[in-house]
Amino acid sequence: MKQLVTKVRRCEPLNEFVYFVELELPEPIEFIAGQYLTVVMGERDERPFSIASTPAQKQTVQLHIGAAPENPYAWEVIEKIRQDGELTINIPAGEAGYVANSQRPLILVAGGTGFSYTWSILQQHLASNSQRPITLYWGGRKSHDLYFHDELLALAAKDQRFHYQPVVESHVNGAWHGLNGLVIPAVLAETANLADYDIYIAGRFEMVRVARDAFVGAGLPLEQLYGDALAFI
Repeated sequence: MKQLVTKVRRCEPLNEFVYFVELELPEPIEFIAGQYLTVVMGERDERPFSIASTPAQKQTVQLHIGAAPENPYAWEVIEKIRQDGELTINIPAGEAGYVANSQRPLILVAGGTGFSYTWSILQQHLASNSQRPITLYWGGRKSHDLYFHDELLALAAKDQRFHYQPVVESHVNGAWHGLNGLVIPAVLAETANLADYDIYIAGRFEMVRVARDAFVGAGLPLEQLYGDALAFI
């Protein structure tokens, strides 16, 4: 792991509460898709964020930061970006990265900005020669929370290896071609034998805890479930 001072290239809203942040690195960094970095806010204050970009982008890293004024943990990072134009980071971190040499198909499960973790893995997988199918279940409260929805629909139409299943909690008026409800039950309802898959998951700790118990209870070996939150629950 290295500590680097990075310049902020971009900080743009993706929706009301999520910001796309691109950091310029002072030197190329090697990492694995699915790893994260920490933003140094103080001597004993480091805040983790999944890397949304892939290792192919060696001069920059991208983040999706869910931030609102009532959530100071992330909002203070956005304020620091705006005020200083740079961030000190430690990179890379995490033990739940993409396993390229597996033969099993992949299921990605994301809640909210946990999508950034799965987005890195998805891009890395589709850029490889692997023909393993990969399915993304992305859950949000409302369709507006799925801030890459159109891009994912286009990607699924373009690449037959990829299937995208959006899941929203609240009822959607008008045309909606995804699922309504919660993302974990959606995965269980649509997957016949979880033991056949590698599953990568990111979201709130409570969601990951529910998923771990449900998936293992349905027959998934724990070693086939990947997510950094698993080490903390």
